[in-house]
Amino acid sequence: HHSPFDPCLPFPVLQATHCQMIKDLKACLLGQNLRVDCHYENRTSNPLTYEFSITKDNRKHIIHSTIRVSENAYRNRANVTMHKNVVCLHLQSFTTSDEGVYMCELKATNDYTINQTKNITVIKDKLEKCAGFSLLIQNTSWLLLLLLSLPLLQAVDFVSL
Repeated sequence: HHSPFDPCLPFPVLQATHCQMIKDLKACLLGQNLRVDCHYENRTSNPLTYEFSITKDNRKHIIHSTIRVSENAYRNRANVTMHKNVVCLHLQSFTTSDEGVYMCELKATNDYTINQTKNITVIKDKLEKCAGFSLLIQNTSWLLLLLLSLPLLQAVDFVSL
């Protein structure tokens, strides 16, 4: 049922950019942990495979992946959560030695779109705090509690918190 001009078919090479599945890659600090959000457009119900890697000192290290084996150094510190349209990498105890270019690579099974990668340079001092730009906080009940207690908080001096 594909029209001959379907931009997601591999033939018109110039059109291929329209098929970029990954929309956005953001990194932020959640306490001592790094969170990298890989936002994508879900155009298929096929299973999604992912790979998060870091390039530092011109070497690529696999942090967490369904495609290849991740490195020991990262395996026990990293986990990935998948939500609707976003794959989140959580890296515990993030330090300056974890700085580098982080890459998110997504692949939907049997999907022919190519080059589903996006990268972001992560420098500890330049990272925002996560809550700043995302309500996708892992623990939703905590968020709910916060919303419910906001009127109370206003009555309390914030310094004492």
